[in-house]
Amino acid sequence: MRRRQAVKRALIPDVRYNNELVARLINTIMLCGKKSIAQNIVYGAFDILKEKKADMEPLDLFLAALENAKPRLEVKSRRVGGATYQVPLEVPAARQVALAMRWLVTYARSRKGMDTCNALAAELLDAFNNTGSTIRKRDDVHKMANANKAFAHFR
Repeated sequence: MRRRQAVKRALIPDVRYNNELVARLINTIMLCGKKSIAQNIVYGAFDILKEKKADMEPLDLFLAALENAKPRLEVKSRRVGGATYQVPLEVPAARQVALAMRWLVTYARSRKGMDTCNALAAELLDAFNNTGSTIRKRDDVHKMANANKAFAHFR
């Protein structure tokens, strides 16, 4: 039996945009507790976005990209009578944000031949335009969930 649920701690909004989601992105990018480096990467990427899309605020672009990258459905393994089924489930809101950010950062890091600022900016721009690796990952997760709709009754 599991013990109690972990308490969700409030996140301090970031200094430049006063937004909790930007602070979350900084924390997702951060490696080995080096927060100032992570902040430089995120703010650098936002500055690049401001140059590339001058007609739009980088924060609005980031929020739209995050909204596009969020998965609505995912599959979860469930054992029933000795067999393991991939059961499609709706994704809770907090997990949607966490997965979308993780995918954005992972695919930005996997872009070769550019520094992380440019890679993150490019990945956010791709997600905003509904293209790129992050969106492909979201679509794969949705396809998997739709393919296993037959097992939805094991919920």
